[in-house]
Amino acid sequence: MDQTADSPRCIVTIGEIVVEIMAQTQGVGFLEPMALKGPYPSGAPAIFIDQVARLGVDCGIISAVGRDDFGTLNIERLKRDRVDVSAILSVDSYSTGSAFVRYRPDGSRDFVYNIRQSACSQVGLHETSRALLKRATHLHIMGSSLFSFPIIDAVTTAVHQVKAQGGTISFDPNIRKEMLDIPDMRAALELMLQECDIFLPSGPELLLFSSGTSQEEAIREILDMGVSEIVLKKGHEGASCFCADKTVHHDAFAVEECDPTGAGDCFGATYVTCRLSGKTREDSLLYACASGARAVSVFGPMEGTSSFAELDALIAAQKKGIPA
Repeated sequence: MDQTADSPRCIVTIGEIVVEIMAQTQGVGFLEPMALKGPYPSGAPAIFIDQVARLGVDCGIISAVGRDDFGTLNIERLKRDRVDVSAILSVDSYSTGSAFVRYRPDGSRDFVYNIRQSACSQVGLHETSRALLKRATHLHIMGSSLFSFPIIDAVTTAVHQVKAQGGTISFDPNIRKEMLDIPDMRAALELMLQECDIFLPSGPELLLFSSGTSQEEAIREILDMGVSEIVLKKGHEGASCFCADKTVHHDAFAVEECDPTGAGDCFGATYVTCRLSGKTREDSLLYACASGARAVSVFGPMEGTSSFAELDALIAAQKKGIPA
């Protein structure tokens, strides 16, 4: 994974773009009227690629939205941050995907999705997406995007094309309990793991991909598959990178949490971008933890994406013991 800082690179992702509408009160589900806030630009691949763009790297997304205000909201936000949006289809007869989110008192979340029946279902490889893929030196896959067989097929084709071009792959399972009953998803998740160079699970997701019952067994088994780096996101406990030759850990930054939505996507985007830019695992993990910390300090899934200057400022403040 070590590349020189001046290597030409283009990071591409493929998957859902949605608006997120968020409950302003804690609770369980959406069984009564409540105050909501939004819409916000969202979708795990969209948050990921917006964070990449904020770090000044050439990047783009393959996706689909409806010809509606929600689609325009997302496209304009990504364009503003200099994401290549040429491979986002605007489709008739489908509305832009949506996700309604409510936080439980324990910090877990309940989602009501409109993804499979939305414009997201039209994500695929077409002329403009194939043109973007030809430029890709790295492809990032989110497990949440593998929600139908046609999309799984498109993602698999994209993975094989980028690898054939000499590019690399990163994979974040990003599993939602509401999506685990989708046919073919389990097999697709396992295929992405076998193909990836950087694996970015969160907490217990690590054990979902291993026959072992302990973290150590799972790490050994996954590295033996050919994965170069396992970057385990552990929330308030920080993050660790496991490789064949070393293990690196970084504690979480001390910030006041406002909204954790999108933090893992920002973390992953920053880690991948740093590694592809030639930074060490240690520095990449430092910047990734800072990126996740800035993301949770702002309300809204994509509102906490960061530039390197903003991350440097947070890192400097933390070293001086100044709370964010």
